[in-house]
Amino acid sequence: MEYVLFALIAYLLGSIPSALIVGKVGYKIDIREHGSGNLGGTNTFRVLGKKAGIIVTLSDILKGTIAVIIPLLFDAEVNRLIIGIFAVFGHTYPLFAKFKGGKAVATSGGIILGINPLLFIIMIFTFLVSLYISKYVSLSSMITGVVSVIVSLFFQDIGLIIVIFILAAFVFYRHRENIKRIKNGTEPKIKWM
Repeated sequence: MEYVLFALIAYLLGSIPSALIVGKVGYKIDIREHGSGNLGGTNTFRVLGKKAGIIVTLSDILKGTIAVIIPLLFDAEVNRLIIGIFAVFGHTYPLFAKFKGGKAVATSGGIILGINPLLFIIMIFTFLVSLYISKYVSLSSMITGVVSVIVSLFFQDIGLIIVIFILAAFVFYRHRENIKRIKNGTEPKIKWM
């Protein structure tokens, strides 16, 4: 019963469409009608600018972090990594935005922040270095997923390894169109770094 309750809370938390809220409240724009139409940080940066992009990215990270911290507050005997996965599903298939959300990157990172802050720091470093070199957010997200799987092996926590592998695979799945565009040379590069 605890798993069902905390999984539902995590899903609903993940379903909060940060990009949609920031766009409509702060800019009177439905971000789904602009750029890629994606409800994530990258599209927010491109459409609404740095300030909005930072707010959305931090909000999306916190959705994952809060989802894995809530069970701690109630001393619940649940695997917090499994609960965190439901926040990612909420973010990518949000109840409050017609099940069309982001690509799982920031919220996945938020789970890791709540479980293993050192791994989260390594993830952020990997992402920023990859982004600086490639200028592709999508490619940097996928590289970060691969590096995270490799680094997780050193922590010798089988649950962490499995969940990070699942999250990384899901990030690749969510970026399948980006992979095609990278191959075709049509994937947009960032201009602000």
